[in-house]
Amino acid sequence: MPNRIASTSPQAPTGQPEDGLGAWRGGDGHLRRVSVLLPVPFGALYSYAVPEGLELEIGDVVSVPLGNRQSLGVVWDPEPEDPELPDARLKPVTSRYSVPPFTAEARAFVEWVANYTMAPLGGVLRMALSIPSALEPPKPRLLLRLAGAPPGDLRLTPGRRRVLELAAEGFARPASQLAQEAGVGVGVVKSLLKTGALEAVEAAPSAAFAPPDWERTGLVLSPSQESAAMQLRQRVAEDAFSVTLLDGVTGSGKTEVYFEAVAAALAQGRQVLVMLPEIALSAQWLARFEMRFGTRPAEWHSDLGPPRRRAAWRAVADGGARVVVGARSALFLPYENLGLIVVDEEHEAAFKQEDGVIYHARDMAVVRARIGGFPIVLASATPSLESVLNAQAGKYAALHLPDRHGGAALPRIELVDLRLEKPPRLIETGQGWLSPPLRTAIAEALEREEQALLFLNRRGFAPLTLCRACGHRLECPRCTAWLVEHRLVRRLACHHCGHGQRLPRECPACGAEDSLVACGPGVERVSEEVAALFPAARMTVLSSDTLHGPQAAAEAVEAIQRREVDIIVGTQIVAKGHHFPLLTLVGVVDADLGLSGGDLRATERTYHLLHQVAGRAGRAERPGRVLLQTHAPEHPVMQALARGDRARFLEQEAASRRRGGLPPFFRLAALILSAPDAERADTAAQALARAAPRVEGLEILGPAPAPLAVLRGRHRRRFLVKARRDVALQAELRDWLGRVRLAGGVRLAVDIDPYSFL
Repeated sequence: MPNRIASTSPQAPTGQPEDGLGAWRGGDGHLRRVSVLLPVPFGALYSYAVPEGLELEIGDVVSVPLGNRQSLGVVWDPEPEDPELPDARLKPVTSRYSVPPFTAEARAFVEWVANYTMAPLGGVLRMALSIPSALEPPKPRLLLRLAGAPPGDLRLTPGRRRVLELAAEGFARPASQLAQEAGVGVGVVKSLLKTGALEAVEAAPSAAFAPPDWERTGLVLSPSQESAAMQLRQRVAEDAFSVTLLDGVTGSGKTEVYFEAVAAALAQGRQVLVMLPEIALSAQWLARFEMRFGTRPAEWHSDLGPPRRRAAWRAVADGGARVVVGARSALFLPYENLGLIVVDEEHEAAFKQEDGVIYHARDMAVVRARIGGFPIVLASATPSLESVLNAQAGKYAALHLPDRHGGAALPRIELVDLRLEKPPRLIETGQGWLSPPLRTAIAEALEREEQALLFLNRRGFAPLTLCRACGHRLECPRCTAWLVEHRLVRRLACHHCGHGQRLPRECPACGAEDSLVACGPGVERVSEEVAALFPAARMTVLSSDTLHGPQAAAEAVEAIQRREVDIIVGTQIVAKGHHFPLLTLVGVVDADLGLSGGDLRATERTYHLLHQVAGRAGRAERPGRVLLQTHAPEHPVMQALARGDRARFLEQEAASRRRGGLPPFFRLAALILSAPDAERADTAAQALARAAPRVEGLEILGPAPAPLAVLRGRHRRRFLVKARRDVALQAELRDWLGRVRLAGGVRLAVDIDPYSFL
């Protein structure tokens, strides 16, 4: 449990009374003093007095004084009486917000996440109270109606007359609706309000989200889909915790299958959360949801504007939002009656939050379902090794969809050995990146009036710029990373800290003019080659640099579906979740890109990504073809993809991890120290190393400079902790870190189950 702090001075916790909450209630049965958790990066609870006339219960959201300002907080538990600290010394709770209290499940989840991730309890609560303005009651709607007989001196134009005739029907309307129906501008309506011919009346705010119609008929399911859907409906009917891995090949219709579970949960009056790893995936998903349920769900992600976020938060809290689709942070919304979670593309590393509270949303979603006692579905065409092993061990149920929906065949995957099939140089652009077989395949697809996708998981024009005269490489001044050229906007950018600058005319090291050259391809450079090779083809570049938000992604998807695009050049933003019937060719420009870098999951993540992008080809009646350009066709990832042998690949990957003492067979934690200068970072790392525990089953590697030794101007040092699964890893880390006091300016981040090793 977190420490307790009095709102005036420190107060030690006391024992729990035998009579439950009775010892904390006054003669009227109401709480007299409470412990409040504040959404600040600390783990302590603060004690407050409850003023007379204010009724509070556990979970209530309150406003409390903190220093010389007011702070939000949640009544976390009652505060025991302390004879040495009279009520008069405690600051009183200021007020209670008129929102539903945090449920016992929500509070237990916040505590569990904080304990597991070793994050401050208040820091986790801050994710659940991320929209303070949503706590204020929504403003009432102003509707206009006829005030009575128009003033005698009112000049009645034809437009004003139409407005008054509509208002005389007796229905109060918003000004915009009244203007639209009368065929006039809003200014005409407002002028009638000013003259007194119309009057404004307040009405309750309209529902932010229409309830989904779970009784609507969905698409006709194949026998294998119906069998899987029936089992998911049964899990929902049991209303108990369970984890089901929905494992289906790309294009097998997993979404339609888990929609049946969504409908079953809605029929029971429960709320549903569907988590997607990339907001760009939401365009087609939202369209499919609306087709199935007759309305759109509540959305939750960082690209929403404040009004929509306020409406979504409040609707989740009061139960008005029956279905929420969102990114990982949607997991922490204060659901009133959550009864089902679906994690789509459960293998995606994007579910890992890397800053602030560091957590994996898929794993925390399983915990949330367990605390709530309801089912969760993990869906993927390429499930993570962890989920596959859990299914094999019987911890998860497994459902498999082996065939594409509608009889479409899986694409044929071919390996192009770049050691033998070297891309020719182009007169127009210089170095070429597309091999002869890939160029031929593109030409053939265009001749058949089909679409092609060229995939390269690298933004910008070129990942490196160097000087031909002296070899100097342009680096970020705040990170140990190369600057990436973005030729479309004529800028160099750091993809880690956001630093940007113009490309200099002279080399910063030797002063040579016009000596800086781009090295390696990004999607912009590939698009330049495509334009030179196929000038008549209509091309689009899809990456996070060109798609700014879900709306832009939706427009791009619609353009592709309308056959306004022949060739798509894209990053991982187009690798999954999209269905383009005329897309028959996928060419991977650099299939080896993700295999280096020291990431323990590098081979698995590369397999997932390439399998997903290959799955975009041939999803309708036309057959698909995939060409993977590689310098290592003998690599197990490439061989597994070419042979379609996922089981063999996962078996080899599991054996390799087991031999290396790596997850999921062992546990890992990363400790990342950062400081404004290298000396302070090294001093802190040495102090931490001297205090390191010596425990059987626990191995500590480091300290060592992180691969990104400088990030955003801060110098970084890393420890990697390996532990057997029977070791209480968090307890050992707490004991270790509690023995070391860090100097000012030094920060420590703890990453349990790390995914990034930069």
